[in-house]
Amino acid sequence: MMDKVLLAGFGGQGVMFIGKVLAYAGMLSDLEVCWIPSYGPEMRGGTANCSVITADTEINSPVIDLADGGIVLNQPSYGKFLPRIKPGGTLVVNSSIVQLANKRDDIDIIALPATDMANELGNPGLANMVCLGALLPKLKLTSLASVEKAIDAVVGKNKPAMYELNLAAIRKGLEFVRA
Repeated sequence: MMDKVLLAGFGGQGVMFIGKVLAYAGMLSDLEVCWIPSYGPEMRGGTANCSVITADTEINSPVIDLADGGIVLNQPSYGKFLPRIKPGGTLVVNSSIVQLANKRDDIDIIALPATDMANELGNPGLANMVCLGALLPKLKLTSLASVEKAIDAVVGKNKPAMYELNLAAIRKGLEFVRA
C-alpha cells in the first residue's frame, strides 16, 4: 500500500511543514518514506511545493506523476497541480483564497475555507493544518494518532501552545469533512 501526496502554496504558508509532518508520521509508523521539497526562486512569497510518499513496501521511485491526494493553498498551485491528481484521488483546496475553476469530475475536490477556519483559532498561519485535517481521512497509511506523534516530534514539547494549536487546526479540518 502506498500514499502519494502533493502539497503546494506560497512560501510561508507551511507547505514544507505539512510535508515534514507527513514524513515523520510515516517514519514513526515504521513506513518507507520519501519527502522531496521544491522551492521557488524566493522562499517566502514565492511558490513552494513538496511531494511525500509513504509506503509499507519499498519505494522504487521518488517521482510522483499522478498523486493519490494533494493540498493546494494558493491559486497558481491549483492550476498547476489539479491535473496531477489521479482519477479517484482527492484534492484539498483552501477556498478562502482559491477560486475553483476548471473542476474535474473524476476526483474528489474538498473546498474548505481554511484561512477563515484558522482565523477562528486566532492564527491564519494554521490554514495548512486545517487542510491536512481534511485530507487525513483520504490517506490509507496516515492516521490522526501518527500525525499527533509527528507534530510532537517536529514542534516538540518546548512549544506546547503551538502543538495544541496545530492539533486544534487539524481537528477543525477533520470536522469539516465529517460534517
